[in-house]
Amino acid sequence: MTPQFGLIVVGDEILSGKRADKHLNKVIDLLSDRGLALSYAEYVGDEPERIKAVLSRAFASGDVVFCTGGIGATPDDHTRLCAAQALDVSLQLHPLAAELIRERMQAMAQEKGEVFDPERPDNIHRLNMGCFPQGASIIPNPYNKIPGFSCSGSAGGSVHFFPGFPVMAWPMLEWVLDTQYAHLFGSQAKVERSVIVYEALESTLTPLMQRIEATHSGVRVFSLPSVDHPVHGRHIELGVKGLATDSLAAWKDLIDGLHHFGAKLGPEMVRD
Repeated sequence: MTPQFGLIVVGDEILSGKRADKHLNKVIDLLSDRGLALSYAEYVGDEPERIKAVLSRAFASGDVVFCTGGIGATPDDHTRLCAAQALDVSLQLHPLAAELIRERMQAMAQEKGEVFDPERPDNIHRLNMGCFPQGASIIPNPYNKIPGFSCSGSAGGSVHFFPGFPVMAWPMLEWVLDTQYAHLFGSQAKVERSVIVYEALESTLTPLMQRIEATHSGVRVFSLPSVDHPVHGRHIELGVKGLATDSLAAWKDLIDGLHHFGAKLGPEMVRD
């Protein structure tokens, strides 16, 4: 079965409104470009117990989950340790991660005209960014070499961890998709078909919607009412979404049902 894809965004700054989340829309776009779809997203602050609980569910889910934020080395970065605790393993300095972090520190020293001292306390502390749960694999970071990491749970859930910075996280996420999940590309490509329905009540249309979903496996029916649309005024956007062939059959059934109701229909829309 094709796994579901999920997103976890970690950080108090998102929940407090200090920063706006940019990851959700981008992840939707990156998946959609590859014929895949995001099934769910979760937001969690910098609270270790909550992060651990969210990650425990992710590892137990059997899904592919992307997690952004909290993998630095400051006191409010808890994601690495919480991931290890959720997997019931220890944190270990990944050898390749350590090598990449030292390369980055040496380059930074050269840019400043300084001699790189690997034993300086702040340089030793930076190696904490390469401490990952035992058994983790690294995700290369083309921006500054400091890697992310991937882990899998015993139930098959795979979680891929990225920095919170979009300039780093997005190319890293693309790398994960293109190197690990290319075989799934196109497997979740869906089509959404809808129509504007005037002067109708959702309660009246509900039996039709239920029949469509019961008759057409894998197809979802949606209803988006509006009371003050600038063009259509009070109306319902009623539609179906699913794989192309499945959604087309359900769409024809939906339109026939609306005609049977004598519904007043407006423009039709198709979205990939």
